[in-house]
Amino acid sequence: MSTANATFGGGCFWCIEAPFKELNGVDSVTSGYAGGETPDPSYRAVCSGQTGHAEVVQIEYDPDVVSYVDLLEVFFTVHDPTQLNRQGPDVGTQYRSIILSHDDEQHEQAEAFIAELEAEGVYDDEIVTELEGLETFYVAEAKHQDYYEKNPNQAYCSFHIPPKLEKVREQFADRLKDQPVH
Repeated sequence: MSTANATFGGGCFWCIEAPFKELNGVDSVTSGYAGGETPDPSYRAVCSGQTGHAEVVQIEYDPDVVSYVDLLEVFFTVHDPTQLNRQGPDVGTQYRSIILSHDDEQHEQAEAFIAELEAEGVYDDEIVTELEGLETFYVAEAKHQDYYEKNPNQAYCSFHIPPKLEKVREQFADRLKDQPVH
């Protein structure tokens, strides 16, 4: 089995971690921080908006089972790539839409994917998703890992995450693991 990594930010990392965990071929999803200047940032520091980092997830996947383009499809389904520095109630550069490529091939695939979405007019507004190479990924504190799984009744989670899971379950039913995460 081969493995690869993909790193995406689309608002609160709890909101994008849960949908990716449901995909067949995804081995793990780790919440963390990337795209900024501050070394080894804390959640509190990232939330201040002063580190330059975004809340992101790093996905370890088997490219023989799920492709990078499949992951891009899901990413653009579970967040609004036209909102600058925000997703829903979460406002600030730490919640920006960002793709952090791991190599030139991922960068080119993401560029082409975004260009195709723009050409097809999928969104009414311009896509503002940033695309840059990943320099360093910092793993978030343990309490942020598997957050929805551990806290499904927490108010923020119970309101924002189920609609994203529904979209993934409806649109990508053929790509789900046998037992979806609740």
